[in-house]
Amino acid sequence: MKASLLSAALVALALPALAEGTVDTSSWNQGGGEQDEALHLTPNHENGIEVYEVCSACHQLNGWGLDDGTFPQISGQHYTVIIKQLADIRALNRDNPTMYPFALPSEIGGSQAIADVAEYISKLPMNPNNGVGPGDDLEHGAQLYKDNCVRCHGENGEGDNDKFYPRIHGQHYNYLMRQYQWIKEGKRRNANPDMVQQIQGFTDKDTSAVLDYVSRLEPPAELVGAPDWVNPDFDW
Repeated sequence: MKASLLSAALVALALPALAEGTVDTSSWNQGGGEQDEALHLTPNHENGIEVYEVCSACHQLNGWGLDDGTFPQISGQHYTVIIKQLADIRALNRDNPTMYPFALPSEIGGSQAIADVAEYISKLPMNPNNGVGPGDDLEHGAQLYKDNCVRCHGENGEGDNDKFYPRIHGQHYNYLMRQYQWIKEGKRRNANPDMVQQIQGFTDKDTSAVLDYVSRLEPPAELVGAPDWVNPDFDW
């Protein structure tokens, strides 16, 4: 087992803001290359298990990541989102120097491996006890979410597989905070430009409030694992 395969979904995607206040949209979702190839392949579940062993060193065998936000929950993430993010990292459309060496074709395989591991991760039950924020400004956070986030991420943070919008419910608060800041600053380069522009006016108070609210959105019960669930595909 080695290092991270997918730093997620996601929660959100990002592009750099340019000096004149516009946003470079060139790498948001061009498709092509391994992304399109993987999307048109039939996943091999057994190979997905084998490939995921590489990811599990960071994302954990359950795919639940770490509460401190070092690594996100990726279990249950949309299939298309996983494929896009992994393909973007491999194509250097998203910077992730920790993960990049372990996501290379020489390490895990080609486009088929992307399809295989994406299918496997998308079927893993989600974390029932993700890390949440301080809980002291949830009403403000709820209003910000309603006004700014629902259109893409959905009423309950469910995202949209067809549009490559990630699930953000059930994600660790500390991971959300870090990625959100990277999106705002342009440190992530493969985000929906609408989001990049939309969050520029958010204060630190706004950011903490809305992401605290997001961290408390609960995925549907049928997608969530029991607190003591252990991935049966690996020998713990």
